[in-house]
Amino acid sequence: MPKKAYLKSHLSEIEIKTRYLQTKDRVESRRWHLLWLVSQKWTIKEAAKALGLNYDYAKDIVKNYNQQGPNAILNRRKTRKFYPSHALLTLEQQEQLRIVLKNPPRDQENWTGPKVAEWIAKTIGRDRVSPQRGWEYMKRCSSNS
Repeated sequence: MPKKAYLKSHLSEIEIKTRYLQTKDRVESRRWHLLWLVSQKWTIKEAAKALGLNYDYAKDIVKNYNQQGPNAILNRRKTRKFYPSHALLTLEQQEQLRIVLKNPPRDQENWTGPKVAEWIAKTIGRDRVSPQRGWEYMKRCSSNS
């Protein structure tokens, strides 16, 4: 018979179950559910399988809970600061692009992502800018006209 996992007594079984049932965040709820099952003498492997979790991930949850307590269960994605991708253009350059987009490009056709990317590359002194980034700036600057 497999060895039962050990949980430090940071919280009682009832408190763990309460957190599992009351947490609104799905990631945190599944983590609490795993801990509650382990507190009910399930093995980590059985609990992980029942919840559809990867065994190694489940082991890490139990290990982190034992080391750090309830804070280890928090979904860090909610608190992590997401910084937008590095802005290629300053606000002044974006304003300049808005003006440029009001006129047709050199080939007298329509502006496209690659054409805007080429303009951005020349403006900021790069060899190349991704056409996707050109398209993003074209949409951003033409919609704020």
